[in-house]
Amino acid sequence: MKKALILLIAVTMIAGLFVAVNASQAGKLIIWADETRAPVLQQVAKSFEAAYGVPVEVQQVQFGDIRGKLATAGPKGEGPDIIIGAHDWLGELIQNGLIAPIVLPKDVINQFAPVAIQAFSWGSQLYGLPYATECVALIYNKKLVPQVPATFADLLATAKKLTDQAAGKYGFLIQEPDPYHTFALFSAGGGYIFGKNPDGTLNPCDIGLDNAGAIAGANLLSQMVKDGIEVPGADYNTVTSLFNDGKLAMMIGGPWTLPGIQKAGIDYGIAPIPPINGHTPKVFVGVQGFMISAFSKNKVLANTFLKDFLVNKDVMLDLYKLGQRPPAYLPALDAVKDNPDIEGFAASAANGIPMPKIPQMASVWSAWSDALSLIVNQKEDPATAMHNAVAQIKKLLKCGQ
Repeated sequence: MKKALILLIAVTMIAGLFVAVNASQAGKLIIWADETRAPVLQQVAKSFEAAYGVPVEVQQVQFGDIRGKLATAGPKGEGPDIIIGAHDWLGELIQNGLIAPIVLPKDVINQFAPVAIQAFSWGSQLYGLPYATECVALIYNKKLVPQVPATFADLLATAKKLTDQAAGKYGFLIQEPDPYHTFALFSAGGGYIFGKNPDGTLNPCDIGLDNAGAIAGANLLSQMVKDGIEVPGADYNTVTSLFNDGKLAMMIGGPWTLPGIQKAGIDYGIAPIPPINGHTPKVFVGVQGFMISAFSKNKVLANTFLKDFLVNKDVMLDLYKLGQRPPAYLPALDAVKDNPDIEGFAASAANGIPMPKIPQMASVWSAWSDALSLIVNQKEDPATAMHNAVAQIKKLLKCGQ
């Protein structure tokens, strides 16, 4: 009955409209995906065509170009029905009227990691079907640190014992000045980027980077420098090179660091960042998924494609194999739980929060990074540095005007 209803809708739409081959056209699904994910989607497309008799065309578009091309092509009726993209595109896409909500039953939503659903939610509506998460975690050299420290205080004590700057050996480093990798220190005490409006959307003028919890995190970073643990000038290349050379015991890093670590032959482990003063640090989580164009002439078909053909353990595992990121779909995540890398990053993501998905986030990075530079180089006390950063951000965002 369900298939018959979908087919009836498709036939009716085909009869009512005829448009260009590369545009969204009634009764045919067009999907934009990058070259990495396109092969998996092409296989799913065949299953959908076989079930419903509805043709599906998967067009390859570079991942970084999808958002911009949708903004140009969609309003002209030349865009796709479904795109693959990142959750932090959401604010821009929604505010520009480029994507439509999707509808999933509650029992289906409950099969996904909560942080992934949160990432693709805008207020009370869901705008994407998540498939993978990405975040940072504590990466440690098992030869130097056999067990994960139980608390951040234990981590720092271990790091201090292992640090010998004269010998070029370090116990723990965070690449600086880098807000993304440092956020866990701020979030543990209650620091945040943007607060929320009553409807659950983000409020860009409620900035929590200089509240008591955030300043506590900034003070902790400053103290790490004073204690000789954190080192000014420890950028990404420095930190990863030291770790790969066996001269750094612990770092905060993401899955993109693993190929170098594995090539170097380091026996490593991955775990959530330990509690700071009894509070769980929250890292930024990035989520990738599928969204439906607001200009699609096949929203019912597109939603069916997502719900009935992508919410599938085998499909999600095929996507996982391409990117080696923790699946957002819990049955697929459970199927790869024997992979300690995935288990470690997934556990970290479970404690995390989605990267803010409003365009105003672009105004945060520079001021925050400058403040971290002042703190790490001991040129300004943490409270002053963060108060000034927030004032600068609010000025850029024209808050209070």
